[in-house]
Amino acid sequence: MSHYVSRLDVSRLGQWRGARPALPHPTHSLRNPLLRLPGPRRARRVAMLSVHTSPLHQPGTGDAGGMNVYIVELARQLAAQGTEVEIFTRATTGALAPTVELAPGVLVRHIDAGPYEGLSKEELPAQLCAFTHGVMQVWAGHRPGYYDLVHSHYWLSGHVGWLAAQRWGVPLVHAMHTMAKVKNAALAEGDTPEPAARVIGETQIVCAADRLIANTAEEAGELVHHYDAPADRTAVVHPGVNLDRFRPGDGRAAARARLGLPQDAVIPLFAGRIQPLKAPDVLLRAVALLVDEDPSLRRRLFVPVVGGPSGSGLAKPEGLQKLAARLGIADLVHFRPPVGQEQLADWYRAASVLVMPSHSESFGLVAAEAQACGTPVVAAAVGGLPVAVRDGVSGYLIAGHDPAEYARALRRFSADPGLAERLGSAAARHAEGFGWDAAAQSTAEVYAAALQERRRRLRSPHG
Repeated sequence: MSHYVSRLDVSRLGQWRGARPALPHPTHSLRNPLLRLPGPRRARRVAMLSVHTSPLHQPGTGDAGGMNVYIVELARQLAAQGTEVEIFTRATTGALAPTVELAPGVLVRHIDAGPYEGLSKEELPAQLCAFTHGVMQVWAGHRPGYYDLVHSHYWLSGHVGWLAAQRWGVPLVHAMHTMAKVKNAALAEGDTPEPAARVIGETQIVCAADRLIANTAEEAGELVHHYDAPADRTAVVHPGVNLDRFRPGDGRAAARARLGLPQDAVIPLFAGRIQPLKAPDVLLRAVALLVDEDPSLRRRLFVPVVGGPSGSGLAKPEGLQKLAARLGIADLVHFRPPVGQEQLADWYRAASVLVMPSHSESFGLVAAEAQACGTPVVAAAVGGLPVAVRDGVSGYLIAGHDPAEYARALRRFSADPGLAERLGSAAARHAEGFGWDAAAQSTAEVYAAALQERRRRLRSPHG
């Protein structure tokens, strides 16, 4: 599932203009184990950085979401395939052990950087120096060459990874997950734009990274277009789905029974962080249109919203509940807190359809997970969702965020009781192509390419 996007028209989208940092001279071979290793090889141990959100946090709370799932599942699969992973993240409580074994071959290291609680993501840049110091302290306790490579996630981690990779003499692989310029170009009404400091920071990381990993070809194109990323150093690796956890299981009726949901209801589900970017309000407005047009649907609709306020949504934590009341559908909308992965799988199975009206999505792991459970998806045709969802087969993609368009799509499910089953079967087959084992293998290939290129450059007489 990995491929380099050299086919992109770089001359049209913009050349990479950043100056790459100088590499050590080849005479430093005694301190750089890469020079003593012939040919490409698999990374033995990777330092993975996730500054602002811990892989141990519950997805759907605070800033924890798809990136948390991505890091956990990728690390587990990399370890299963022979690459040890150490994940560095910021300690958010004094009760945390300095190190936690997440899985065999996967270690989470908690770094003290700033107060444990009360820091928003926007305040974390001021703590990057302290976080970097903590990472360097860990590294100083190891033998030279302990880490083969740094893999950073999100721009905050990228800045720590930039310094660490240079200091250790190893490649930096970076995954943006989201980009400020892309988010600002598709800003939801009332949402807060990403600051200029983030744009500058992301541009610097693009210049410094040996490899960039994008979730889709579209995201790779955005990196080239918006940040002048070098196309030949940008790899596309589709995220995966834990197909052991997210699967049709014993079906919709059994899942509804376990959750105490009405068996004959039409259930359009929203699952994720409640913030303007994810646009749960679009689902509520669409439901209001449905019952206005057909009041009899009020007896059949059950609309779960599973997740908690996050990001700019924290400014109005009860805004969605108030919107439901204003729309006259408070009796239909049922708010549930974030749940663990096993129960989340049951929510997917129980739903008639998952609704994702997001303004921006790097990939849309929630859509892939729901489909793996046999549930079709109605989603905005943005970001990676056209890859995650096969339009007309595993669900429906909608251009824009007009509630009337979403109401039209949802009406199909209320009018045709068998539609959810038919599309759901196709959705489960479609999701089978997104396994984490394949994503990890593709990521390992990116690592190997970065190691091979660094070795070649170190051996070059010009450095």
